[in-house]
Amino acid sequence: QVHLVESGGDSVQAGGSLRLSCAASGYTNSRYCMAWFRQAPGKEREGVAAICSEGRDAYEDSVKGRFTISIDNAKMTLYLQMNSLKPEDTAMYSCAADFGGWGNLGPWALKTNSYDIWGQGTQVTVSS
Repeated sequence: QVHLVESGGDSVQAGGSLRLSCAASGYTNSRYCMAWFRQAPGKEREGVAAICSEGRDAYEDSVKGRFTISIDNAKMTLYLQMNSLKPEDTAMYSCAADFGGWGNLGPWALKTNSYDIWGQGTQVTVSS
């Protein structure tokens, strides 16, 4: 059974940076897609960034140029480097994984229902 554990959430001022981590354990498939999602109070969960084992990645428009998703395959840890943070980035950030596919990025990569394994989340709060 695959487990995901996030860390790195914090409270920062606008313009600051944070790096989120998501450690995966219990996986058996080297082909995967993993993603970061976020959910602000009163809003639907939205996909932020995704990366697949083939090497390609994808970003939600509002974070392009500010956020970078990466993965350390040796540690099987997913990262989200967040720079130039804005108050509207405030949300609970969760990582998600799909180890049952071919590891190819597709238009579904930032869709919630594309993933069946989820972490518990880590809170990011950005103050103005």
